[in-house]
Amino acid sequence: MIANWQRYVRSSPRAQDTTTALLLFAVSFPGSLYVATGSPDPAAPWWTAALLSCVSCAALLFHRDHPRSALALTTAAAVTSAAQGRLLTVLSLGPLMVALYSFALRTEHNALRRSYAFGVAALLMATELIAGPADRPLDLKTVGPAAWVLMPTALGSAVRLRRAYLDAVRARAEHAERTREEEARRRVAEERLRIARELHDVTAQHLALANAQAGTLAHLLRGQPDQVHKILAGLATTTSAALRELKDTVGLLRHEGTEDTADTTEGTEGTSSPTAPGLARLADLTASFRSAGLDVTVSTEGEPRQLTPAADLTAFRIVQEALTNVTKHATAKAARVRLAYSHDRLTLTVADDGGTLGSAPPTPPVPGGGFGLVGMRERAQSVGGRLRAGPRPGGGFEVRAELPLGETALTIRETASAIRSRPGAKPPSAARPSST
Repeated sequence: MIANWQRYVRSSPRAQDTTTALLLFAVSFPGSLYVATGSPDPAAPWWTAALLSCVSCAALLFHRDHPRSALALTTAAAVTSAAQGRLLTVLSLGPLMVALYSFALRTEHNALRRSYAFGVAALLMATELIAGPADRPLDLKTVGPAAWVLMPTALGSAVRLRRAYLDAVRARAEHAERTREEEARRRVAEERLRIARELHDVTAQHLALANAQAGTLAHLLRGQPDQVHKILAGLATTTSAALRELKDTVGLLRHEGTEDTADTTEGTEGTSSPTAPGLARLADLTASFRSAGLDVTVSTEGEPRQLTPAADLTAFRIVQEALTNVTKHATAKAARVRLAYSHDRLTLTVADDGGTLGSAPPTPPVPGGGFGLVGMRERAQSVGGRLRAGPRPGGGFEVRAELPLGETALTIRETASAIRSRPGAKPPSAARPSST
């Protein structure tokens, strides 16, 4: 029976308030009958003390919803008791102390809490000094009431501050957990996008070359069979290179190092792969296209400068994709690659002079037609650069990319990474899909 009552009291705030009020009445009523040693008994009858104690304790039944009203009633009862000449003890002031504690706990403004506490203390001391017995010690009229009033107020304020601190710590922990989950999802999405770009570039370029070489082979079998062996050797080289790069790219999916993966997704664009290509392999790339029948010339302006690994890979992939598009979608037999170095950026241009099939002007890609231009723009943006692609005024098609160099590239990449890591931040808008 007692255990059931304890469980009920713990689960019901109303039961807790009722129990507290009954216990306080049991101690405040006898406590209000005490007088100081040597002081005469108060002139008011005992039942007035019982009535005042009952009013004070009853006010505590609604201190949760109306703390100011509860504090006003308990203060009025305490002042009335002091005006009747009764001694204000810790027992008689029990309901007032609980009301002050509840008021301090539920009031946000510090100034308001202090004003009420000092106001109640001053009111009780003034009543004691005016209406209390003259022979009652001064400390019982001033120090005692002030101490019993200010102590629960300070305790309630301290508990409130602690609760606010714990709530703030809990909110920060929840925010950190939510941000960590969002960051993990963002990194996974960026890693998937990066691997998708790598797979697209590897398969699109090599398959396009293999298709062009196979077409050339079929043509030579009819008129120039002596060159078949050369084309077959180039076809074998193309397919083996495709398999090698495809293996390296798929191997990233089996990578277990979370730290390296995180570094990769922050814009390094595959630098975790030890065989990541760069502009140093541009000669091999152009040679592979020449074997497919596309005459590629490379020109360099300015003094070549060292690129970051991410920018080096990005430049190589942009040239690779642009030449692949020329092979697949244009009748041109020649393309020009231009590398222009300045003090802070590399301007990369890939252009051809031929029209699309049927000598018709290039048409804009349809949605869902491919991801070549999308991938090139995303790569350029990932290292802080930009890319433009479109028909040339005199015919043909041109891809122009500007990539930052050195410290400029690192600063832009770190800034972009910080912006992407903010909650709710959106990645740069992607271009329309290309026909690749």
